[in-house]
Amino acid sequence: MSQLHFYVPDDLEAQIRQQAQQLNLSVSKYLAELVKRELATQQQWPDSYVVLFDQWQGEASQRPEQLPVDERLGFD
Repeated sequence: MSQLHFYVPDDLEAQIRQQAQQLNLSVSKYLAELVKRELATQQQWPDSYVVLFDQWQGEASQRPEQLPVDERLGFD
């Protein structure tokens, strides 16, 4: 398993340690869970994705007139 090292301000470190302790997790496990959760949410459709397709405010689209279907010869 890989290890990552990074720096955070002291006040943020205190918050991280407090959250990990409240969840009975090591700091490492707590941070790994945060990263996994964040990456998982980035791979999902946004909550408003479907709503975007229902927001058209312009004129209603018109389907063009359909042309007649060509008659084609068979392979007899």
